[in-house]
Amino acid sequence: MEKNNVTRDSANRPTTHPCPPDHSDGNGVFPVCPVPHAANQTIQMAHGGGGRRSRELLENCFLSAFANPALNFLHDGAVLEVGEETLAFSTDSHVVSPLFFPGGDIGKLAVWGTVNDLLMCGAQPLWLSAGFILEEGLPMETLQRVVDSMRTAALESGVTLVTGDTKVVDRGKGDGLYINTSGIGRIACREVGPARIRPGDAVLISGDLARHGIAVMALREGLDFENEIASDCACLARPVQALFEAGIDVHCLRDLTRGGLASALVEIATDTCMDCRIEETSISVDPTVRGACELLGLDPLHVANEGRFVAFLPPEQAEKACSILATFESSVAIIGTVTPSSPDTRGRVILKSPIGVDRIVDMLSGEQLPRIC
Repeated sequence: MEKNNVTRDSANRPTTHPCPPDHSDGNGVFPVCPVPHAANQTIQMAHGGGGRRSRELLENCFLSAFANPALNFLHDGAVLEVGEETLAFSTDSHVVSPLFFPGGDIGKLAVWGTVNDLLMCGAQPLWLSAGFILEEGLPMETLQRVVDSMRTAALESGVTLVTGDTKVVDRGKGDGLYINTSGIGRIACREVGPARIRPGDAVLISGDLARHGIAVMALREGLDFENEIASDCACLARPVQALFEAGIDVHCLRDLTRGGLASALVEIATDTCMDCRIEETSISVDPTVRGACELLGLDPLHVANEGRFVAFLPPEQAEKACSILATFESSVAIIGTVTPSSPDTRGRVILKSPIGVDRIVDMLSGEQLPRIC
């Protein structure tokens, strides 16, 4: 199995190498595995899939160029000290095709995607910017429909769109419409991020998996199922804020977008050097969605979501947190726990199957669902 570990050089720039063998040299130093990486000389669709290639692109290209304490946090947004204020800042680009799908559209994704990233930092979202890349020939009616959807989503989220930009590209070169949104939120009193995760923490998931990715793919490919599959696209403000208001000591939050639950957990396990042990029977997947995944050869753990998050918190507060989240989504569940990692593994995600067999969960290595967010 190939996995990346990140170390830092004297200038605090990340260096990436394949995972070490199963033993060190006796001095805590792990020799580099001789298996070479497959070098990509061009950008591939897999680089945008939220899996292993996305992580490699981040570490080997962007972090090596721009490394700084805020960026090195590697969370859903940057946490910044501005005078006496602590702010969260996040940005996201949205390239979904088709623009409208059961349960949502690119407008809702653009607003809620950035709002949800700010919430994952423990922030109250306040302001958004929006940049529109419009393709020549896009019907004005389509653009107005997207803008109206964004307005409704912003009102529901309690954020204000305060600045923006538009550009037009030649016909055939813009896939209709791309939207970039950036957001700023205020962090009141608590740090939320991977650094706070501790052994013994419970791992909660806020609902069922894989509906967004399958809803988009079904519409794109013209697949008909007995029951319509609707995206889980949603603003996460109410459930997240309910946890904070109830005094739950949330250690870390991560929304499950590109790469799904698997990529989110693997990233956190790698960054914290701790294991996540999860139970497959505790993870909810709608029967129609599961059937579609089996038909298409997809693992629900790798399929994108747009209204789900995973939470890490003290085990004694897990049941209370579940009760709170269950008022918003019935399929919330405690799916596992955090355990110390051995020195030669440096953080893994271990899934127990329904028959009691353990398997290692890895990031998606290719691209399953292009244009899903």
